[in-house]
Amino acid sequence: MPNDAVRPADRSRALWLSTIAFTVCFAVWTIFAIIGIQIKKDLGLTDTQFGLLVGTPILTGSLIRLILGIWSDQYGGRAVYALTMLSAAVMTALLTYAYDYTTFLIAALGVGIAGGSFSVGVAYVAKWFPKARQGTALGIFGAGNVGAAVTKFTAPVIMVAYGWKTVALVWAAALAVMAVVFYLFTKDDPDLAERRAKGVKPEPLSAMLAPLASVQVWRFSLYYFFVFGAFVALSLWLPRYLIGVYGLDITTAGMIGAAYSIPASVFRAYGGHLSDKYGARTIMYWTFLVSVVCTFILSYPPTHYVIQGIRGPMEFSTHMGLIGFMLVASVLGFFMSLGKAAVYKHIPVYYPDRVGAVGGVVGLVGGLGGFVLPIAFGALNDLTGVWQSCFWLLFLIVSVATVWMHFAILAMEREALAKGVPAKSLPQLPEMQPIHEPKHAEAMAGTGAIQDWRPEDKGFWAATGSAIARRNLWISVPCLLLSFAVWMVWSVVVAKLPAVGFKFTNDELFWLAAMPGLSGATLRIFYSFMPAMFGGRLWTTLATWSLLIPALGMGFAVQSPDTPYWIFLALALLCGFGGGNFASSMANISFFFPKAEKGNALAINAGLGNLGVSVVQFVVPLAITAGVFGWLGGNPQSATAGGVTTTLWLQNAGFVFVPFIVASAFAAWFGMDDIASMKASFADQSVIFQRTHNWIMCWLYTGTFGSFIGFSAAFPLLAKILFPEVNALQYAFLGPLVGAVARALAGKACDRIGGGRITLWVFIAMSAGVLGVLAAIGMKGQANAFLVFFASFLFLFAASGVGNASTFQMIPAIMRKEVARLEPGMTEPERVKQSDKEAAAIIGFTSAIAAYGAFFIPKSFGTSIAATGSPALALYGFLAFYVSCIAVTWWFYTRRGGLLFDIERGRAASAAPTALKPV
Repeated sequence: MPNDAVRPADRSRALWLSTIAFTVCFAVWTIFAIIGIQIKKDLGLTDTQFGLLVGTPILTGSLIRLILGIWSDQYGGRAVYALTMLSAAVMTALLTYAYDYTTFLIAALGVGIAGGSFSVGVAYVAKWFPKARQGTALGIFGAGNVGAAVTKFTAPVIMVAYGWKTVALVWAAALAVMAVVFYLFTKDDPDLAERRAKGVKPEPLSAMLAPLASVQVWRFSLYYFFVFGAFVALSLWLPRYLIGVYGLDITTAGMIGAAYSIPASVFRAYGGHLSDKYGARTIMYWTFLVSVVCTFILSYPPTHYVIQGIRGPMEFSTHMGLIGFMLVASVLGFFMSLGKAAVYKHIPVYYPDRVGAVGGVVGLVGGLGGFVLPIAFGALNDLTGVWQSCFWLLFLIVSVATVWMHFAILAMEREALAKGVPAKSLPQLPEMQPIHEPKHAEAMAGTGAIQDWRPEDKGFWAATGSAIARRNLWISVPCLLLSFAVWMVWSVVVAKLPAVGFKFTNDELFWLAAMPGLSGATLRIFYSFMPAMFGGRLWTTLATWSLLIPALGMGFAVQSPDTPYWIFLALALLCGFGGGNFASSMANISFFFPKAEKGNALAINAGLGNLGVSVVQFVVPLAITAGVFGWLGGNPQSATAGGVTTTLWLQNAGFVFVPFIVASAFAAWFGMDDIASMKASFADQSVIFQRTHNWIMCWLYTGTFGSFIGFSAAFPLLAKILFPEVNALQYAFLGPLVGAVARALAGKACDRIGGGRITLWVFIAMSAGVLGVLAAIGMKGQANAFLVFFASFLFLFAASGVGNASTFQMIPAIMRKEVARLEPGMTEPERVKQSDKEAAAIIGFTSAIAAYGAFFIPKSFGTSIAATGSPALALYGFLAFYVSCIAVTWWFYTRRGGLLFDIERGRAASAAPTALKPV
């Protein structure tokens, strides 16, 4: 078995070459998914005959897995793997000599040898890794299922150009080359090398087959019948389905079919990681429940309804379009990939010396699903005449599997409860109970949240904590950046709506720009408590996924000038999902870092996250000028401005962020962590509402961040109204960029000098910036008016960015002193834990209140212009607010006797009570 003597380079090479080889094998194994369509046409086959043809290689590959897995355990996976690939390559080349249905079926049996490579690879890869990492390793190897997508992408192009026989010859040659490369560049697995060194003979076939007498192996394999068998069946069937249902050509059908195959394959590695971390049972529940929902949606055929209403018949129809099908199929494929990894995690844990044999049986049963189901799909098509009947069958299978698993688990837990057996000692799946031992429970249990987290311990921080914290920080940053981008996307889009035919007034446009601020600020109030309640990793993932709703909704809504205004208002409110994410992101990251680095970490997370505002104002004007999504992105619109007509794809303002949202959501789920000590209920956190300094910091942070986000939302439209002769949109991104960079760079200075002192100077600077904007408005009509206007706003953005960092640096320092004063009975570790929890909640809550600036500032400008014809009245109001912030900061924090005076000047922290008492 793997040990410390195994070189990491050999282990890594074995894993990645095995995965690439399996990808090539799987591409060959599913070759009939593409070439079978042409063969069906040439021979005039029925759907049932077609199902048998595409399923025949799956039958051979399934049946042969058992003996190949045993040979791998006996003679080593390296040699068996290479010989398997060479044999399959020869049989695939011979496929070109078939001439009728019978000879094609015989040839297909030979092609199926490629499918047997799975059990060989599982046995070979598992022996290179310790149990704790086998779930992830086998998940990575299993991602070779993406070979089905490789065939769908490339085979149609070759077949259309050169014919199906060329596809077979090219695939055969690629497989032969892969066999040679694999054998030359890998080594024998550690078990085989050890046996040879000791002169030990391989165990006899009878010993290898012993585990197969256990009913657990066969019952356990039935789960794989769905997660793998149905995957193979759909990979083979979908091109034919897409051609029949949507009238696509073979090339397009193959590529779209990959929308299912790719997530169903590449995320198998992710499933292995999740199984290692959260346990196989949890992953299987996710897989089955989501699959029930997806197969139910896909099983509904196009339907026309006529309802006899009060005023006569009412008719409506239901039909799933191609885009909807692709999305649901992708989700189904993704969760099936998780389930495949969860099943296979059990094998090396429970049968460490029989991985090949047991893996062969499980693969055999799963593979039989890939043989039986395509035939059943074809038969159902012929019998019912309904294309969606294949999903009827899958819905039935997964529903039965879900109910079976759930009630079997309940029965196991009831029995254990009656005997006084702890639930944690039970197996993940009840099928394994008769052979379950304590060592298996430890190997199969998920690691879950981090239990030991001591960032203030310098030894722990240097050895472990720093790397974990920084990984979470750098995954959090793109999630937050996208959140800000989606939140502020209306600031760019509203300026373009009139040009493409939308008849909205200036006041209505200001409302659209302001509504995301209103909803985002309100959501922040709730989001600030979510990381401690649900875990930062889970909430970050869900919050990132939620951005798809406004991004996709906007992309569809702007394509028609007939879209009613209320839909735009609703979408603007939904953009607030992005604004809400800031509170939870900052609260989450604050838990990971020690006090000495907290200010800088929060500045980096918030500062680079704030870049999303600049990104949206830079990227969207570029994205809407090109049809980057082809036919998927919809038709362009004609835009008229200044008598000049151009072509715009305004929908790209939403669509351009979709792939990045998906990638970031997966990164958050895959790479972030939960901290057990971070968990707290809402009641635990609600103590912050009794802290006076919570409300004071809300006031100050509204002055900094409320100004930053409000000016970001209002500046493009304000500049267009005041200076219509200037294309201000091309410069709009610079303000948020300056503010975001200033925030990111100011963190270390705030930790060194003190947040209170810097905040005081920030508000003085912002007051000067407002006076500069007022002066520019007074110069309107002069040559340099816009230059002064723009420079003053850049100065405001820079000052607010620094203030965003300095105010957040103040909060942890304030709460360390306050908790020590208010809770004298706590021990030092308890005070640190309590102050960190309160500081995190206050950071989230203050960000919620401050975010209302994104609503009030654009609305104030709109109201001021409507009432007086000028934004000056709103600016005078902002100036008065900044003056009040100067007074508050000085009085409570920076004057001699203020709460932060001693700390920020390096003196010993005073235990004297502050001038305020909690309310």
